[in-house]
Amino acid sequence: MKTKLVLWGADEADNKVLIAMQLRPKDNKVDIWTFPESIATEDFGKQMLTNWRNDEEVLFPEGHTHLERELTVSESLLPETLKVERGDIVQRAQTEWHFIVLSSKLNEVYQSELGELKAKVDSLTDYDSAVWESLKSFWSKVQEQVRDRNLFREHANVLRDNTNELFNSMKGLRASLDKEFQKVSAEQHTKFMSSLADVEERIKKDQRLSSIFDELKSLQRKFKEAKFTKEHRSEVWERLDGAFKTVKEKRFGSNALNDSSPSERLNRRYQGLITAISKMEKSIQRDKDDLSFQDRKIANSDGQLEAQIRQAKIKMIEERIRSKEEKLGEMMQTKSELEARIETQKDRDAKRAERERIEAARLEAKEKIADKIKQNEEARVQEDDKLSNAANAIKGNVPVPPIAVSDDKVEEVKEVETEVESIAAEVKEESLVEAISVTAGETMEDVVDTAKAIATVVADKVEDAVVDLLGIEQKDAPEEDVQEVNEALGKSPDATSRSEEE
Repeated sequence: MKTKLVLWGADEADNKVLIAMQLRPKDNKVDIWTFPESIATEDFGKQMLTNWRNDEEVLFPEGHTHLERELTVSESLLPETLKVERGDIVQRAQTEWHFIVLSSKLNEVYQSELGELKAKVDSLTDYDSAVWESLKSFWSKVQEQVRDRNLFREHANVLRDNTNELFNSMKGLRASLDKEFQKVSAEQHTKFMSSLADVEERIKKDQRLSSIFDELKSLQRKFKEAKFTKEHRSEVWERLDGAFKTVKEKRFGSNALNDSSPSERLNRRYQGLITAISKMEKSIQRDKDDLSFQDRKIANSDGQLEAQIRQAKIKMIEERIRSKEEKLGEMMQTKSELEARIETQKDRDAKRAERERIEAARLEAKEKIADKIKQNEEARVQEDDKLSNAANAIKGNVPVPPIAVSDDKVEEVKEVETEVESIAAEVKEESLVEAISVTAGETMEDVVDTAKAIATVVADKVEDAVVDLLGIEQKDAPEEDVQEVNEALGKSPDATSRSEEE
């Protein structure tokens, strides 16, 4: 706790002044300095608020005033001629400084008792169990006051260090007991290390991490109660702490705070605030329980000094509860604001989700249209390929093979070949145009049928042309002439017979 306070106020003439106060615990006095605004420059004010409050020396300017007041519980620290805007700060400092004075007096009592014990220990030549017990009893009283926070940390540390020196002196006389203590510590160290090795092996295999975590907490409780040397305790603690960290990392991840949406950040802040509110409420309840405890203990105090200390603690606890309740009120107000922001953000997220859904549907429709166009294009290309293949098939299915005739009819055959080629070309061109126009909306089977029909017509025309040109009537022609014509047209005798039968 600070024993110095600096704040702005006003004198009886309502002139602004800088007020500095310092507690003298041993004398139970408070020194009060006032500096008029004319000499309390901005630099001087900063020096007082930073350097002087941190026990650094600051040269006071001429023109300041000084007064000394007795520290009491009932009367105000400041005289009636001085007024401040934050009277609660002065009131809180008064309750804390009263506790500081009483705690300092309690420290002096313990220092005196410790001095007597030191004189006894220094006079020993052999181990004395009575002195050892007296030393333990003294340290138990000090620890109780430390747990009750009736002693400041610096006072408790000095008492602890001086007591440890006496304990060390006694331990030197108690070498045999020290060896026994070392033995117990080594056994505990081995036991804990074996248990932790088994736990670490199961952690590597990820075997029921929740139960392992509970087991580690049980080991931690046993660790606090076990007797260890400093070295053994440090080794066991480092390994136990490492096991805790490994389990937590496997269960919850190494880092949780990645980039996130505004809703997630608000929710994390809200959850953190809820946790802080819960802790604050529990802290206030603990203070209230402590206040009830002090009320009960004050009736059974061991001496007037302890009663005064407990009375001072009651004042401090009450002031602490008031301050925490104010903080809790601010936290509850922040909670309401966050809840409103979360609701607003939910509406925004819903609208954004709807926009994203519409945009996704639009993109999906666009992709479907593009896919349909692509499929239609591929189908058109395939259809064009089929039509092209059909046309090629039509052209390729009208061969005009050479006709084997006698030498005296060579010229006539050549004329026939020329006329046949002309007729075939005309038929192919007409048939191709007709096939393409007809098959555009029909199946490939119709295309093939059409091609067969055209091929038959062409063959018949070619046959008729050859017969007319040669002057041969098929029904009156000799069998060898008919066979010659059929061979020229690529027909088998069986085909000719079937044609005749038909």
